Amino acid sequence: MKLDPVLAEIRATRAAFSERFHGDIDAMLADLRLRQAEGGRKSVRLPPQRLTAAELAAPTHRATAINPNLATNSIP
Repeated sequence: MKLDPVLAEIRATRAAFSERFHGDIDAMLADLRLRQAEGGRKSVRLPPQRLTAAELAAPTHRATAINPNLATNSIP
């Protein structure tokens, strides 16, 4: 299988970041939070969208969005 250069770059960046903090996830998160605070961008947190009783009762599946035939069991 051919190596995707974008994925290779992402993995190398992730490995370098992890090595910088010796794999300490708490230190990595602290650094990311500090970068976010210093970045000057505004973070937006939206309230969760609650489902109605009808939406909860409706038979929905992620697969039906990809292939509507899955909902009716009429796959050829």
